[in-house]
Amino acid sequence: MSTTFFKEKSKAVVILEDGTVFFGKAIGNLNYSLGEICFNTGMTGYQEIFTDPSYFGQIMVTTNAHIGNYGINLDESESDSIQISGLVCKNFSLNNSRVNSNSSLQTFLEQDKLQGISDVDTRALVRHIRKHGAMNAIIGNLELGIDLLKEKLSNHPKMKGLELASKVSTSSIYHLGESNSGPKIAVLDLGCKTNILKHLLKRNSQLTVFPYNASLDEILNIQPDAIFVSNGPGDPQPLKDVTQLVKSLLDKDMPLFGICLGHQILAQALGISTYKMHNGHRGINHPVKNLITGKSEITSQNHGFAIDKEQTEANQDVEVTHLHLNDQTIAGIRLKNRKAFSVQYHPEAGPGPNDATYLFDDFIQMVK
Repeated sequence: MSTTFFKEKSKAVVILEDGTVFFGKAIGNLNYSLGEICFNTGMTGYQEIFTDPSYFGQIMVTTNAHIGNYGINLDESESDSIQISGLVCKNFSLNNSRVNSNSSLQTFLEQDKLQGISDVDTRALVRHIRKHGAMNAIIGNLELGIDLLKEKLSNHPKMKGLELASKVSTSSIYHLGESNSGPKIAVLDLGCKTNILKHLLKRNSQLTVFPYNASLDEILNIQPDAIFVSNGPGDPQPLKDVTQLVKSLLDKDMPLFGICLGHQILAQALGISTYKMHNGHRGINHPVKNLITGKSEITSQNHGFAIDKEQTEANQDVEVTHLHLNDQTIAGIRLKNRKAFSVQYHPEAGPGPNDATYLFDDFIQMVK
């Protein structure tokens, strides 16, 4: 374990796009890091959050007061590296007290050279984001100077209109699962979480994972039984080729399931537009109502974009299946004339509750 990573905490700063400044102390050898600032309300699951590809390009504010206290278990990572641009927290724990941890969070961050800031008034920061909305931010060492950091922040691209799936998608096709074990599923990787693949494999699926820019012929060449369109970061609107690909797969009458960004892509393929939310949904306790069963479920969510509710309800080929109970945004849809459905939240959890894992069973049953 490193003895120098947190040897001395230097003064650090968080600067928001609107000019608001929060002070704290550097985590590690902080220089500066840029991204859209967002917050997650989960009390646990920081490792899964930090490694979730959907968070690529974002500075994460953790609302839980203590981060790092239970260390890292490598089996719980959602990708092979840390995906967030930076970390903002209240109290950073140097020591972990979990029996089955592989290392401390300190070591984990050091390996991926993640930069961050602690000792920040995260309660005030989150209240500011909730009121004024998501925006770009920079975290940096105060020695660099406020003016220099503000200049770098002013040149950083906004999340709206930003295509990021290409940054986190697999670069080559690969296979998972035993041959002839079950349905053959083509996974379109827009930033797929590991736990999604685990849930599909647990149900005896044969998976072929494709890059975000895969062609229709490449996918049809494996003669899949169904298509899965994954979660991922960024704005869905620039992903026009992906949207057209999904539209073409629907025209082939392929059974299809989409999660998060995959949900937004399915909506766009149906002519439903997407929009950037005020501050998004990120946490492990979001209430969603299943309109088909009448039951409600507690869900894990991570998204800053959503599909247009009015256009969805007006589309005669689409049925709304789930609603977010906090703000009535669309949380799930299914097609009336096709074997296709999607949800805006994360039924695979990681982190979060398991109320919605039935959706994977529904998908496999639909394929069969």
